Amino acid sequence: MSQWRSFATHLECSATGERFSIEEVHNLSPAGKPLLVRYDLAALRAAMPKPDLADRAPDLWRYRELLPVREEAHRLSLGEVTTPLVRMVREPGEVLIKDEGRLPTGSFKARGLCLAVTMANSFGIKRVAIPTNGNAGAAMAAYASRAGMESYCFAPEDTPEVNIREMAAQGAKVWRVNGLINDCGKIVGEGKAAMGWFDVSTLKEPYRIEGKKTMGIELAEQLGWDVPDAIFYPTGGGTGLIGMWKAFDELEQLGWIGSKRPKMIAVQSTGCAPIVRAWQNGDEHAALWENAHTVASGIRVPAAIGDFLILRAVRESNGWAEAVEDSDIEAAVVRVGREEGFLMCPEGAATYVAYRQALADGRITAADRVVLYNCATGLKYPLPPADLRLDRHQPIDYEALARA
Repeated sequence: MSQWRSFATHLECSATGERFSIEEVHNLSPAGKPLLVRYDLAALRAAMPKPDLADRAPDLWRYRELLPVREEAHRLSLGEVTTPLVRMVREPGEVLIKDEGRLPTGSFKARGLCLAVTMANSFGIKRVAIPTNGNAGAAMAAYASRAGMESYCFAPEDTPEVNIREMAAQGAKVWRVNGLINDCGKIVGEGKAAMGWFDVSTLKEPYRIEGKKTMGIELAEQLGWDVPDAIFYPTGGGTGLIGMWKAFDELEQLGWIGSKRPKMIAVQSTGCAPIVRAWQNGDEHAALWENAHTVASGIRVPAAIGDFLILRAVRESNGWAEAVEDSDIEAAVVRVGREEGFLMCPEGAATYVAYRQALADGRITAADRVVLYNCATGLKYPLPPADLRLDRHQPIDYEALARA
């Protein structure tokens, strides 16, 4: 099946199951919950009983039947490559890093915003806005500029300078806000009437999750249409975790994978762990986390609108939610860089810390195939100091170099 075709049929409220037309613009459902794209999987299974993708480009658009874009002419692209699985050589068993930093704008946010902006553009939307901790805003700005759309980004005032400048360089109007990402989200929501922009906040429109879903499809394909035993995922808004869980369900219905599921482990920081607290308490929803702080800014989300979907995936998979210390995250960036030659972002390093904790207490063993999601290139973040210097005009003690 080489022609362009989507099997998307309608949208469905994630809480009530109410159906909505996929031909109309939507944000949240009337119940105030995320909308999910549904597909005619029986028709797709009949048309494509086995995934025949050999002649397709190695990008997320190879899965177009399971994406909502109906016409190839609507597709926006900045070269969304298949991201590699990099095996760790110092860890027992099979530990694979899914390196999302290879994507456009250097993070996995490119997957979700590629689809969200593509769909917004297909509806004729010309102005988009987003609250962002950095990477999502950069991705939205890039794809919006690609489409000739205006983009507005609102970021917490301590967002790294490189992220702020990246958004601006890619065409966005960017404001620092004296608050956290949920405060930025209020500005976006309250400004809709005055500015006429479309809100592409996490899970407040239906299509970012479909872009993030490709992480799960792509991973299954890379593993020979199988899934790992465990996935450690850095969790803020949780779109990717929810999307992968949705992908695995759709792939099983298609007969492309079996009923096996990976344990889904939602990783947060002890300075911002609303999902962890809710999971530990047996709650369906996660209360606002006050005074949120962490060096892993991408997972500093005090309240997630898709909290119940994250928790559902974690529990249904027999996984768990884990909080890790910022000091351990920083140490992990250094350790993985020096021992593996792999530069993780802080959010990715958090998954490594959570994996090591689970390995130490037996929740994970060397017999398990484990995937850690490194969600962005480590080059976007502050790096440890490297201050050694030599004076070429003075005698050099070469043996001392080894002791430095």
